[in-house]
Amino acid sequence: AMIALGMGARVTLLDVNMDRLRYLDEILGSKGRLTTLASNETNIAEAVTTADAVIGAVLVTGARAPRLVTRDMLPTMFKGSVIVDVAVDQGGCVETTHATTHSDPIYFVDGVLHYGVANMPGAVPRTSSFGLANATLRYILKIADLGVHEALNKDAGLAKGLNVYKGSVTHPAVAKTFNLPLSAMDELVVA
Repeated sequence: AMIALGMGARVTLLDVNMDRLRYLDEILGSKGRLTTLASNETNIAEAVTTADAVIGAVLVTGARAPRLVTRDMLPTMFKGSVIVDVAVDQGGCVETTHATTHSDPIYFVDGVLHYGVANMPGAVPRTSSFGLANATLRYILKIADLGVHEALNKDAGLAKGLNVYKGSVTHPAVAKTFNLPLSAMDELVVA
């Protein structure tokens, strides 16, 4: 959004978190070219009708991304407009999206170009590896220093990120998505 605004584009951001929208409006508010809206079916359906590009970046931790842009919305979009579904790795947030590859990245549905490359960071492996290392290194070092059990017991953030441990699913959304039994982490991780 920041880059698009810097290039003079009009940008509409939709989110379910109103505090986040207020924050983004405050830091990005770009001379009337930024619109922030609650993410709901009505606002999404209206926003896509005027968009040259729609970027779907939805994450529900451990679960499939909800389908927010429906096939019925495509005919209301400009012919030649673009959809980039960043959530394609989690099943996609656009009904007409399916995973594509870096070697064959696009396809058209109803005159709308779709880009749904799974593992988009793979296009820039060196940069994405640095980013991943920066985001995970502190957790890796903590596990190396304390061991898995103690690190999970002492770091609430690390424990919150645990999805599967010793063959048992510990994250509610993952258990629901795959219809598997949920195990309590504290029963599995004993110091």
